[in-house]
Amino acid sequence: MNSQWQNFLKNIGEWQGSFAQLSPQGELITDIPSHLTLESFNDNQTARLTLKRFYPNSDPTAPPEVKELVREYQSLGRDLLFFENGAFSQGTIQLSPVSQSGAEFGFIYENQRLRLVELFNTDGQLESLTLIREKRRGTDIVKYPPFTIEALLGEWRGEAMTIYPDLRSPESYSTRMQLQLDNDHQLQQNLTFGVQETKISSKARIDGSILYFDQGKNPVKVILLPDGASATIPEKVELGKPCFFEAGWLIRPNLRQRLIRQYNGKGEWVSLTLVTEQKQS
Repeated sequence: MNSQWQNFLKNIGEWQGSFAQLSPQGELITDIPSHLTLESFNDNQTARLTLKRFYPNSDPTAPPEVKELVREYQSLGRDLLFFENGAFSQGTIQLSPVSQSGAEFGFIYENQRLRLVELFNTDGQLESLTLIREKRRGTDIVKYPPFTIEALLGEWRGEAMTIYPDLRSPESYSTRMQLQLDNDHQLQQNLTFGVQETKISSKARIDGSILYFDQGKNPVKVILLPDGASATIPEKVELGKPCFFEAGWLIRPNLRQRLIRQYNGKGEWVSLTLVTEQKQS
């Protein structure tokens, strides 16, 4: 099994894209072009990340204003975990009522990356979403159709891997998800996962591009975003209640990945799961 550092290096390269700032309802506010370079040195023992973002100039005849961020890496932080394919999540280790919380999720597939940042305010409400869509320099942009609920309907079978901040042995298991609309135009979801084949059924009411799973003790909502992205978040982050932050990416019509960052009732980050699922019907 690769080390966390080796998994991190799967993201080496030049990535061109943009940072789209979205409202809590998923509406586009701004979209800023970006160029990110991640390069390794000293026989892959160190790495440097250089991020440039190009903001519109107040003078339309002048070039964009460039803001640059440079970070050097010799090791990785405790708030960050990578999978062998380069997918990752970085975020809050301990939820607190006196500080912001949230997480970044990163997916990588062939010459594309998709990243999503979910931020919550001190009241536990979603404050903002940032969607970062990137491609390797010199490759073509992949065009995605608008993301609709219909694209999710059907049966999805997949494999999940859960890794842990204390770096104990990972766990792998199969998953199955069935999504269909009922007679009331609500989304019926049936999940089966784990060695014990745990089953969970739930319903969501649909309001535009947002799905509200609000019938259980810990209500969540799913926000459908551009380019096949989705954010699954608690209605409110509350200490004393276990919760999870999730991002999804519909890479192809029959291929989807999800990253799930789980917290226990004490607000401690306890695991990160990557689900790779394929549509059967």
